[in-house]
Amino acid sequence: MAYFTLELQDSVYVLTMINGDKGNVMDDAWLDELTVHLDAIEADPAANRALVLASNHEKAWSNGIDLDYIRSKGMAYLFDHFVPRLDRFLGRIAWLNLPTVACISGNAYGGGALIASACDFRTMRADRGRICFPEIDLKLGLSPAMVECVNTLPNEQARWEMVMTGRALGGEEAAARQIVDRALSAEALLPETLALAAQLASKDRVAYTRLKRLLRPRWAKFAPQAKSAA
Repeated sequence: MAYFTLELQDSVYVLTMINGDKGNVMDDAWLDELTVHLDAIEADPAANRALVLASNHEKAWSNGIDLDYIRSKGMAYLFDHFVPRLDRFLGRIAWLNLPTVACISGNAYGGGALIASACDFRTMRADRGRICFPEIDLKLGLSPAMVECVNTLPNEQARWEMVMTGRALGGEEAAARQIVDRALSAEALLPETLALAAQLASKDRVAYTRLKRLLRPRWAKFAPQAKSAA
């Protein structure tokens, strides 16, 4: 089963999740395929690149960890294997050696919201889809890397409320509360996200990566094998 498509549009990589009917949920095979794509993106030596992480589904961006998969493996597997592996991916995305934009076209729940938070910028459909950290209602905690994702979001009060109550925000409210950078119509979402990414790609990739990592020093312990800027 394929989980993603990857294409290069001028200077912008578009990595699209393609299992929206199943919520674009995460399991080990999902992370395996993501590894292949991130390896290719990081290894591209071009001086001007950016990445958009998108979904081809209007209802689901990513609903996070595949809970049915975890139940089949057991909760020990979640805490001993899957969460540490996901933590490494969050660190890798947070320190990726090019600008990253999450283009949130539908629901981003749990791990999906964390992946979006690890990106440099977030755009979201204004009238459909919600972003949510539901761990409180699932009786689960957050790992240190997941806490770093949450703390990347600039509005402390909003992120506190989201984590402690499990409240889900729609696009317009998420933008008003600085959880996402822009809330856009369905028609404008991808074109304007690509335009933003192209603008970011025009920046020198080495300088961008250096500055990003300087501003996110705590991520170093979660992304020790981060690739150089180019």
